[in-house]
Amino acid sequence: MNIPLVELHCHIEGAATPAFIRACARRNKVTLPDDIFTPDGAYACDDFLHFLSVYVTACRAICTQEDYAELVYGYFINAAKKGLIYGEMFISADHPADVGLSYSDFLDAIAQGYAKAHEETGVEARFILTCIRNLGAEAAQKTAQLAHDFAHPLVTGFGMAGDENYGHPADFIRAFECARDAGLNLTVHAGEVCGPHSVRDCLNVLKPARIGHGVRAIDDPALVQRLADEGIVLEVCPGSNIALGVYDTYAQSPFMALRDAGVRVALGSDDPPYFHTDIANEYACVQQAFLLSDADMRAISRTGLEAAFCDEGTKAKLLSHFTQ
Repeated sequence: MNIPLVELHCHIEGAATPAFIRACARRNKVTLPDDIFTPDGAYACDDFLHFLSVYVTACRAICTQEDYAELVYGYFINAAKKGLIYGEMFISADHPADVGLSYSDFLDAIAQGYAKAHEETGVEARFILTCIRNLGAEAAQKTAQLAHDFAHPLVTGFGMAGDENYGHPADFIRAFECARDAGLNLTVHAGEVCGPHSVRDCLNVLKPARIGHGVRAIDDPALVQRLADEGIVLEVCPGSNIALGVYDTYAQSPFMALRDAGVRVALGSDDPPYFHTDIANEYACVQQAFLLSDADMRAISRTGLEAAFCDEGTKAKLLSHFTQ
């Protein structure tokens, strides 16, 4: 498959491999419980809540600017080797703060890691600052204020991740208004472990341009039509959905049903080492599951680029990959 890959949905700490986490733990003298790993060295994740618990525990090992710079560099250098031309990565201010990193130092670290990967491969990237839904509205507002107060050219979006069962989107209106005032593009995780109402409520209240996951919208034909009519882009991560038990196989994912209904869909790897995947694998598995042509896959990748939270000049440059 010779497709220029675009990814809109990957979490920074979720891109850390078990080997990287163990190396950070040794370097930072952090003791991790053995039960977050399987006997063969992979992450142990049984369901969504267990995944969140393992994720939070593993993150304790990531403590320094060096860790974050190495993590970002490693992710983008490896993805670029597999064909990535543009990627967006979700970042959170909460974990760096928990380990004593200021937001500005954290931004410097990720910028350093990305700059090195960009210099070596030409890969383009942007970052989306996310609040964590289950930490509550006040914490979300503080995160949005950081985005407002510390504008950075690489941070072009604001979003919300975490447990979508927690609270209601209306609780987070102030945070999203603050981010919108800062000129940031908006996306929200919804419709993954919760039903169509999760997507609808976020659209009604927070008015994002994109929805992270959103696959459960397929259960409501009227919502599917609304997504198509309004041009809302879904950041679909089939491998993640399978690993967390939302669907059993790639063929059961509603990815193509949504696309066939006129919904704009893009691909992401979410937390790739946790779900035994990467962005190249996501493209390959979707192509195989739905018997899609290379032209189909290029169109899906182009949709991702058109929906990207980057400047028009960068988009125009990258669109040349699709016209050659």
